[in-house]
Order: sequence, then structure tokens, then C-alpha cells
Amino acid sequence: MSRKLSSIAPDWWDYTTLDDAIIRDAAALSPQDVLQLSRPGFRVVFYDTLEDFYLAEALEYITAWRRATADNPVGVCGPIGPTEQLPLVARLVNELGIQLQDAHFWGMDEWHDGTREVPVSHTLSFEKCDREMLFGRIRPALAMPDANLHFPKADVGSYRASWNAGVRCAVMQGGQGDIKHWAFNDPLKREGAYKYAPPSPEEYRKLATRVVDLHPVTLMQNARTSGGGNVTMVPTKAITVGPVETWQAEKVSIWHAGTHDNPLGQRLTALMISKGLADSAVPMSLLAGHPNVQFNYYRGGLGTCAVEMH
Repeated sequence: MSRKLSSIAPDWWDYTTLDDAIIRDAAALSPQDVLQLSRPGFRVVFYDTLEDFYLAEALEYITAWRRATADNPVGVCGPIGPTEQLPLVARLVNELGIQLQDAHFWGMDEWHDGTREVPVSHTLSFEKCDREMLFGRIRPALAMPDANLHFPKADVGSYRASWNAGVRCAVMQGGQGDIKHWAFNDPLKREGAYKYAPPSPEEYRKLATRVVDLHPVTLMQNARTSGGGNVTMVPTKAITVGPVETWQAEKVSIWHAGTHDNPLGQRLTALMISKGLADSAVPMSLLAGHPNVQFNYYRGGLGTCAVEMH
């Protein structure tokens, strides 16, 4: 029997196609309940202030990069969203005098204009944001060689090869979108072999860096968070790091400040990962199968699922 249609985009899979009981269980979780979802391989951490939250996120870069040597290069895969940690990383590198010659960085994703990746001059370019908010602020004497910066392109060959070139990814950071993705690992369209059921977790996990079509919710979210609500300026395709590369990261660290996903979403994926409820209609839930995942919450951004009329 086919699962129910999405209540927001019937031609797609997404979290609204889950059994209603899972949604109810997630909505009922108190902040203390969320904290207690930790289990071996999945850790939940709360921060009481945004200053502490973003400093902790920045320190993940510093901890990883300080381990890098010529014989043991180490990298970080980092997001755009959140971005508030990026200037802090640059400041810490400069103040602590950290040499980045043997450190690496992978961008998680980039927009695609239908033909190729958007140029760095594009208003919404993620590479542009990384360079302006982080790498362009590091003193030249400490800077990471440009060859060690790996940004995804429409021709994904070089980017994918960089993951298999002897550099350890100590941590992959990410946010969580309204559609419950990390990077742009969105749910798939409800078509072809997946018309009546989404791909199995095992099938989805075989996906590597690739060009993807974006769920309508993702377009609306990026318009809201980055474009003042102007969805017409948001590309409908993107290039995203895949589960294949994600499972090469020693740790996956997801940061919930409360500005990207809502109170229900922040609870839902934690519950599914904690209980091993992997479902590709909720891509973040597939991290239930990764051996080292940490969810980081700003306590003030977790919110409530109680009904409030505005």
C-alpha cells in the first residue's frame, strides 16, 4: 500500500508522509526529553547562550585544524547556515596563530543555475560567503593554501576525488533545514521507482556528491533566511555533498540555533535518530546509522510545539 501524500508538496516525499504517531511523539517532547535522547553514537548537547553556541561551533574547526600535519592532513566540511561561526573561526586562527598549511576545508554545497554551479559573484554563492566571512579574514601568513579549499562544482569529479586523497575529515558540520535535510540532501520526488515508497535508507546512503532538484520547502526556506522572502531569486537546483562523503567524516555535528528549522523539526529528527527510525523521507534521520553524531541546540531556540495563534 502506498504511503499518504505529502500535505505540502504531493509530488515529493517529506516528513508529512510519516505515520502520524511519530509526529505526535516528537511534538510532545519537552527540552529535557530531547536532552535525554542521547545514546551511544548520538549525543545531544544544549547551550544556554548564542555566544556559547557559536563559539563551540567555531572551536570544532580549530580543534580539527590544529591536528593537521604534513603527514596527517585534517579537514572540516562546513555549512552555509548557520554562518555566524565563520568570523569567529577566522578570529581564533589569527589570535592563536594557527598555521593552516596542512589543513583542508570542504564546502558542503553550492547553487546550480541549471547549467553549472553559480559563479562566486552570485549574490547567494556559498563559496563567496565562505571566502568573505572566513578565509578572506585570515592573515596571509597563516592562510590555507587555495589547493586545500574544496568547493563542489557541477562536474563533481574533482570534489569527490578530494575525499579520497588521504585527508581525514575530522568533522562535518551542518544545519537542519525545514525539510529535514543536511547540506541539500532533500527528499526525492515521488516518481518512477519511488512513486509509492521513498528509497530505502540503504539506497539513499549510496548517493554521493551530485546535482539535485530542491524540494519546494527548501526554496521557500532559503528565500526566507537569505533573500528577504524573494523566492524568485533562489535557484531550483544545487550541488550537494552526499551520504557517501558524510559517512567518511569521523563526526557529524548538527547545529540547531532555532533560525532554520522549527520546534517540531528540531525534535523530530533527534527522536528518529535516537530510536533508529531511519526514513529517507526525513533525510536527517538516516544519520541514525552513522557511528558518531552530535546534535547541538541553543536552548532558547528549541521553542515549543504548543498551539499559539498569531
